[in-house]
Amino acid sequence: MADSLVKELVDAGVHFGHRASRWNPKMAPYIYARKNLIHIIDIRETVRGLLRAKKYLTQVAAGGSLILFVGTKRQASEAIERESLRCGMPFVSERWLGGCLTNFRTVRSRLGRLEELEALRSGEELATYSKKMQSALSREYRKMYRNLNGIRTMNRLPECLVVVDPKKEKNAVQEARKLGITTVSLIDTDCDPDQIDLPIPGNDDGIRSIELISRQLADAILAGRAASSARRETDDGPAALASKESSEMDAEANS
Repeated sequence: MADSLVKELVDAGVHFGHRASRWNPKMAPYIYARKNLIHIIDIRETVRGLLRAKKYLTQVAAGGSLILFVGTKRQASEAIERESLRCGMPFVSERWLGGCLTNFRTVRSRLGRLEELEALRSGEELATYSKKMQSALSREYRKMYRNLNGIRTMNRLPECLVVVDPKKEKNAVQEARKLGITTVSLIDTDCDPDQIDLPIPGNDDGIRSIELISRQLADAILAGRAASSARRETDDGPAALASKESSEMDAEANS
C-alpha cells in the first residue's frame, strides 16, 4: 500500500519544490536534495505527513465535525470544489472573505441575502424591475454565489481547515490560528511550516499534485463518516430491537 502511494505521489510530481532561491529555511527538514536549482522534497516526509493528516481527518469526520476546504489559486480551485462536494464538506474555492471565521455570524447573515436573490430570480417578480435594476441584481447574485455558495451548508465553525498553499491563503490560516482551529495544509518549499498544525510537504502548484492530495484527504473524510454511520447503526440496533419487543408486549397485554 505504501509503495503504491509513493508511486502515485512521484507520478503526480508531488516531490517537486520551488526554485532554491525562493525557499524558506524552515522547510529544510522536508527537503531531500537540490537539482537544477529546484528543491526536491523528501517523499518520505510527504507520506508521513499525508498519513498523519488522513488519520486526523478520519477522526474529525467520525465525530461529526465540519472540515473546511480552502484553495483559491487557479490550480487548486476546481479540485478543492470537486473533492469537498464529494465528501460533503464546505469549501472556499474563489475568494476568501475576510472574517469568514472570526466574523462568522455576519458572513452567515449574508447567506440570507443570497437566498432572497435566488427566490427573486426563480420567480416572476424580477421581470417587474427595470432592465438596469435586473442587471444590478444579477451582478450582485453572481458575486455572492461565487463567494458564498461553498459555505452555505456551514452552519457552525469548522473543527479543521484543509488548505492548499498557506502562503496564498495566509488570511484563512491566521483566522484559524486565532480561533484555535486545526490546520492541515499542502505546503511547498517556500512556506512556513510553523504556521500549520499538520503539514504535508509537497508541490502546491501542480494540478495533478493538488488533485491527488485533496482526493486522499477526501477519502479519509468519507471513511470517517462511514465508520460513524456504521457505529451509530450498531448502537441503535439493540435499542431499536428492545423498543420493538416492548411495543409488542404492550400490544399483547392490551389485547
